Amino acid sequence: MELSNLLKNLPEQFFAKLSKNVADAVAEGRDVINLGQGNPDCPTPEHIIKAMQEATADPAMHKYSPFRGISPFKEAIVDFYAREYGVTLDADKEVAILFGAKAGLVELPLAILNPGDTMLLPDPGYPDYLSGVALGQVAFETMPLLAENNFLPNYEDIPQDVLQRAKLMYLNYPNNPTGATTTPEFFDETIQLAKEQDITIMHDFAYGSLGFDGVRPPSFLQSEGAKEVGIEFYTLSKTYNMAGWRVGFAVGNEKLIEGLNLLQDHLYCSLFPAIQVAAAAALNGPQQCVTEQLQIYEKRRNTLITACEKIGWQVEAPAGSFFAWLRVPEGFSSEQFADTLLQEANVAVAAGNGFGSHGEGYVRVGLLVEDERLEEAIARIAAIPAFQDRICIK
Repeated sequence: MELSNLLKNLPEQFFAKLSKNVADAVAEGRDVINLGQGNPDCPTPEHIIKAMQEATADPAMHKYSPFRGISPFKEAIVDFYAREYGVTLDADKEVAILFGAKAGLVELPLAILNPGDTMLLPDPGYPDYLSGVALGQVAFETMPLLAENNFLPNYEDIPQDVLQRAKLMYLNYPNNPTGATTTPEFFDETIQLAKEQDITIMHDFAYGSLGFDGVRPPSFLQSEGAKEVGIEFYTLSKTYNMAGWRVGFAVGNEKLIEGLNLLQDHLYCSLFPAIQVAAAAALNGPQQCVTEQLQIYEKRRNTLITACEKIGWQVEAPAGSFFAWLRVPEGFSSEQFADTLLQEANVAVAAGNGFGSHGEGYVRVGLLVEDERLEEAIARIAAIPAFQDRICIK
């Protein structure tokens, strides 16, 4: 018995491989500082946990949820977008509940594209975007994200024939892996292009709450005309430290929302109702926890950058997300540098080429350990002889 060709064509799961390498090192008894992960290290706020505990005691929560989610959660999403971004949404037509944003990212190409259609992906970008490409049996072209353009795609550089073929574009700001943010003006430009070329836009807003230096990341839906051409995905994983809860949502264009909902009608019987109740409590409840979490990440970012500068490693401070995108020393490839750090310094980072060909020359570092461990990780790296010989990084 063999697996289907559809599954055989799936890309290698980048993060699964990374996790295994770290687990193998830990199993050898090594003290690994894991900066390669994207898993929030702080606990879920207490008021969210309490809401979950109370909901699970209600027998009504143990039954099947309505296929498209419970009204209190959908209304909480509407209220959240109105409060945080000044965006008006219809709870019935413009909201889809997701089993984590990742599920929606993989589902969207299946919902709106046909085999052989073309979509545009950022490079570097979140590797699991490619899972939707493979399962949807669609083609893709990449949009390079370069430092000289602040890690934004330059639409003028996309060949006209590619634009004419493209039916769907993925964007992600604050960006994983680069930590770059964007502006409303960029979204305005994107909407104009989408209308001219008849391209649907998906904005992955997973790190929407994480903008540094007092700059609040904009929502794609805040730009005029956004709902005419696109959709935005949001997850509670990062904002509220709910990664293991697997709960997120999509908002925006009602045809796209209907497509996602219809597909999910055939895949699931909606999310456990108690998780939806807890998610509503997160969105509706006190938001001081969000502010405090941002302060923690910004402090860690500053600790990391200062430590790097002390050893002569000149790096750019990320503007958002909980990642830093660091250039590797001369003479190393991304993968060689990541392997060297794990083997010689017991520090795990994610090799940049795992996020696409334009990620070569970088490693992604997560701000997901305490400040002291970040400083220790950089001190370990500084002690590597090969690093000491190549720290002239510009």
